[in-house]
Amino acid sequence: MEKKCTIIGSGLGGLACGVILAKNGYHVTVLEQASQIGGCLQCFSRRGVKFETGMHFIGSADEGQTLARLLVYLNVREDIKLGRLDVNGYDVVSLGGDLFRFPNGREPFIEQLSSYFPSEKDNLVRYYDLVKTIAEASSLHSLKYAESDRTVNTKYQLRSINNVLEEIIGDPLLQSVLAGNLPLYAAERDKTPFSSHAFIMDFYNQSAFRIVGGSDIIGLSLAGTIESLGGRVLNRHKVKRILCDDFKATGVETENGKFFPADVIISDTHPVRTLEMLDTKLIRPVFRRRINAIPNTVAGFSIYLHFKDNAVPYMNSNFYSYRGDSPWDCENYDEESWPKGYLYMHLCHEDRAEFAQSGVILSYMSIKEMAAWENTGIGKRGESYEAYKKQKAEKLLSVVEKDFPGLRNRIAHYYTSSPLTYRDYTGTQDGSMYGVAKDITLGTSCRVPHKTKISNLYLTGQNINSHGMLGVLVGTIITCSELLGASNIYHQIIEANK
Repeated sequence: MEKKCTIIGSGLGGLACGVILAKNGYHVTVLEQASQIGGCLQCFSRRGVKFETGMHFIGSADEGQTLARLLVYLNVREDIKLGRLDVNGYDVVSLGGDLFRFPNGREPFIEQLSSYFPSEKDNLVRYYDLVKTIAEASSLHSLKYAESDRTVNTKYQLRSINNVLEEIIGDPLLQSVLAGNLPLYAAERDKTPFSSHAFIMDFYNQSAFRIVGGSDIIGLSLAGTIESLGGRVLNRHKVKRILCDDFKATGVETENGKFFPADVIISDTHPVRTLEMLDTKLIRPVFRRRINAIPNTVAGFSIYLHFKDNAVPYMNSNFYSYRGDSPWDCENYDEESWPKGYLYMHLCHEDRAEFAQSGVILSYMSIKEMAAWENTGIGKRGESYEAYKKQKAEKLLSVVEKDFPGLRNRIAHYYTSSPLTYRDYTGTQDGSMYGVAKDITLGTSCRVPHKTKISNLYLTGQNINSHGMLGVLVGTIITCSELLGASNIYHQIIEANK
């Protein structure tokens, strides 16, 4: 008898779980509260120009690399076109007025960084090889089933990024440069594990791409596969309650009163949102308190730039800039010091574009700044909110113009989003950029399990393993392995890539 699986939320984790389970005989129903599916894969258009909201670029997508193999397995690879970022500098870090470029590949990376810091070449070799060792020690990140090195995994999950960099690298400026892309995971000094840094660096050091035409194509591809296998992806279906009997979950109820019975339920929402849907003794109060107390990463403020025609050359790299000589502690600011740093990127609207149509500037922003509008909804925050965002946007643009003189005059229009925008569109706690924070000082108390105490209720998404495309898909494999077995999924990935 065909088992019914109901998935709450249509982010990457929910849709990928849906594809894997539908491939394995489950009847899948994905329920999305918003009018558009995709979570952080969502894009939006204004005046005929498209903008990315979350999944701005991906890595390890060359043939045979980890993400490429997963995209083939999920039936996505043929539906998307990839625009390769500059192999000689996919990331550019601006510190103290100097620019530092990260190339793809071991030898280019070591040689390029050594050209900036000649006395550190041996240390850069040690650093690069350690990053690779940590990434390959995880069977999930390397897709080498049953070849995980627990000793390496555990050691660098318990040591902070800055602690390891200070041990390996002698030059303090090089330590800062190597941490220069930390907005990709909102790392915090003395808290974020070095393993998080290593996974991100290895992911992009292998190869780096943008999705031509926008990452929403990935969500549409995944949804199309689910539907082709007999499943459903329904938007405007906000789940209000997860119903349980004395032993297990029985189904979900939506705000419009519909009931969806289920043999298995997977929640792709923030774990705090999931607990809000549960009124059952199967979830103990101590677990609720622990989940509600878990810290989340900092929120963000974004400016979406619509450029004048043929005015801004397409920038085939990601630009990280800091007002001081360190990328750390940008989340701790006051009115005068904000923004301490920013990340600036273009959307790849066509392959080998000569000029950019749109771009985005991201900077940290605390949800505390939104207190005056905390209880308001989208489109109902009033003139004071719009004025506040404009004031912030103008200040951020003034900082960016120091690195890109004349940029403001090349902008036709711009749009903004605040932590409240992230909160209301993605459901993340307090508008957090990446959900639950990894914090070595809290040990296991900040980890969210993929399997709950309710026997047929599972969790997926960026809060379960890690954020980002590979992190979420790795978490998806963990979740689906509970139902299908890890060895079976690995075998299917291998077979799909033959």
